[in-house]
Amino acid sequence: MLKTCVTKLFLFALVTLPTLAAAVDLRFTEIAPGVHVFVGETSGRTYENEGMNANTGFVVTKDGVVVIDSGSSYQVAKKMHEAIRRVTKQPVKYVINTGGQDHRWLGNGYFKEQGATIIAHKKAAADMSTRGAEQLAGLKNDLRERIDGTRATLPDETFDQEKVLKLGGTELRIIHYFGGHTPGDSVVWLPQSRVLFSGDLVYVDRLLGVIPVSNTKDWLASFEGLEKLAPKRIVPGHGKVCDLARARRDTKDYLALLRSHMKTALDKGLDLQRALDTLDQSRFKSLLNYESLKGGNASRTYLEMETE
Repeated sequence: MLKTCVTKLFLFALVTLPTLAAAVDLRFTEIAPGVHVFVGETSGRTYENEGMNANTGFVVTKDGVVVIDSGSSYQVAKKMHEAIRRVTKQPVKYVINTGGQDHRWLGNGYFKEQGATIIAHKKAAADMSTRGAEQLAGLKNDLRERIDGTRATLPDETFDQEKVLKLGGTELRIIHYFGGHTPGDSVVWLPQSRVLFSGDLVYVDRLLGVIPVSNTKDWLASFEGLEKLAPKRIVPGHGKVCDLARARRDTKDYLALLRSHMKTALDKGLDLQRALDTLDQSRFKSLLNYESLKGGNASRTYLEMETE
């Protein structure tokens, strides 16, 4: 009888151990005084990474903490808070959502329970309201029980173009230019350290994604806006912390290529298939997800420009 029980316990451990080990490890790195960054995986959303294939961060001030993007779920947000508490005992006062993509805001519910005020652009809030149920359903397939507790919790405050937060001697400027990857994409600018959290307006190390709600014209215009800030360091939406030159190479130059080619194709009267066949994106093939995303990016850019 004892031998049977021991065998069952051993088998249970074998089954559960991989699941327990395969969870996202939210390790934050301080890149400037008080500015902490988590760099997520550059691959897709998985059960193992808990949907955190994106970057987030937090800023510690004398009077509280500001979180920049609340993560992909209630459980991830809780882990984020645990990581913050290992750095400071200051409470989380604000959460800024830089856009309406799932990993930017689905952890809002947890931080709302902690008393934080959640801020996003008004177009981001509208995007969340429209796509929230769809995003939750999609994550349920990948995350299973790890999405439990997550609710589509919308921002408490919205703004039009810019909102300035001053907390504990630290200034944070939340700026919306024109959107891009999603309609409500905004940046968080820290003028004292010259650090920019770009949200999904900047991708490095992996190919950016032009999705159905994206607008490449607005995206390029937004990039040109953030360039004027002349940031010293950029925390991109995806990929490693970088400088402006790297952001230009991996994001701006790619968007410019798509739009330049599709404009020429449309001016010549080429149909979609011919426009795709004549597009050479190979200079960006070193970026992760190139093969899986290049076709959709090109097609959506053509269809967008067809109606401009």
